[in-house]
Amino acid sequence: MNDTTELIQALAQQVVTVVKQALSKVADPQARTNVAWIETALRDVLRQIGAEALSQWLSVAHPTPEAERPCACGGTLRYQRYRSAPILSVFGRVRYERAYYAGCTCGHGCAPLDEQYGLQPGHVSAGLSELLTLAGVELAFEHSQRWLKGFLLFDVSENTIRHETQMLGQAQADHETTVREQSHDPTWLQAHLRSAEPIPARLYGSLDAAKVRIEPRDPAEKQADHEAWRDLKVGCWYEAEPVPPRQQSPRQQAATERGQLCQRATNIHYYCDLTDAKAFGDLMWATGCAALADLTRELVFVCDGAAWIWNLITTHYSQAVQIVDWYHAADRLHRVAHAAFGPGEARERWLERTTTDLWGGRVTEVIHACADLEVRCAEAHDARTYFTNNQTRMRYPEYRQAGYLIGSGTVESSCKQIVTQRLKCSGAQWLVPGAIDTAKARAAWLSGDWTPVCTRWATLPLAV
Repeated sequence: MNDTTELIQALAQQVVTVVKQALSKVADPQARTNVAWIETALRDVLRQIGAEALSQWLSVAHPTPEAERPCACGGTLRYQRYRSAPILSVFGRVRYERAYYAGCTCGHGCAPLDEQYGLQPGHVSAGLSELLTLAGVELAFEHSQRWLKGFLLFDVSENTIRHETQMLGQAQADHETTVREQSHDPTWLQAHLRSAEPIPARLYGSLDAAKVRIEPRDPAEKQADHEAWRDLKVGCWYEAEPVPPRQQSPRQQAATERGQLCQRATNIHYYCDLTDAKAFGDLMWATGCAALADLTRELVFVCDGAAWIWNLITTHYSQAVQIVDWYHAADRLHRVAHAAFGPGEARERWLERTTTDLWGGRVTEVIHACADLEVRCAEAHDARTYFTNNQTRMRYPEYRQAGYLIGSGTVESSCKQIVTQRLKCSGAQWLVPGAIDTAKARAAWLSGDWTPVCTRWATLPLAV
């Protein structure tokens, strides 16, 4: 048994003594044999020990202060005294003592310990900030407040959770601004061409949009009868890998039986913004450079038929393969069949024939079939236009032969995970900045970029 083990056992015995004393004062005698009560009591004592230990750690970090130190303005700061400061940490509220310097002609002061550890008195610590943001990207802020208390054993306000979540989203937005600037810098682009990173042989991209309810701020908007909904545009970059037969869903098994290679998305990176198409195109190009989309041998976009999507892809990645999502296209035929025919064999025959033609890449026949129904069905007219405009993106036999994914489920899922599950919580209504920041924070979490984003946020310079 080493010294560390012996020390832990000794500390554990002392913790048990403290918890027993606490439980002895509980009116309910069953508490002393209720494991849930014992666990909670142990956690609370350990939390208090952690708070005291963090306080002591910070208070003795700089035992001997210097008499003077340089100020950021070029002047000189002089040691004043040890000053107490509070922070809200993963253990609760903690106070610590640290050397404070002032006396410069610029009027600013500083505490070197705060700068060294990235502390901002009166605010949350970096460790707690990450936990609050994890809750904030998963749950509505009012729900995450109650959820967190069960884990932390102390209250954190809803506004604090909102602030930390949205500040991390702002950090992600700042990073995206930097990436956008780099992607238009000739010097950076030249170095990018010589990138030593492994370039994926085939990379996919998808774009989509989903509605977010925005609280009207303009008086005229507030008086309008309709609610203000805005499109949050979402994009993703990803690769694909085969799905082992044992892991295939019934839908995937059916696709395999049709002769389609069963694949799933992997290494997914999401990005999003509540902005116009042109600005979103700049973000698509910048994130694409980061994902090496401009260097990959095969770049494939699988999306629905929205015109703004294909315009952006043609503008920024004109050499990419463009595929209209098979399921969107097939769904168009279902809608026409149900609008043009009543229940019965005629509907099923028409739907089976046109779906077979679409699967076989015979889009001209599909267009003619829709045109024949235009007189009695407006849905058929819209479908004819849709298939005509996207005919070159529906060469499904060719795509299957090449082993391409032909479904945009990845970006459909991203819209559900970012918008539906988080921004469309019951009663949710957003201001534009809050919606953007929360969405970007959640996109970072879903992309697996959480640690880099949290690190950037934790190391931001503090305001003087």
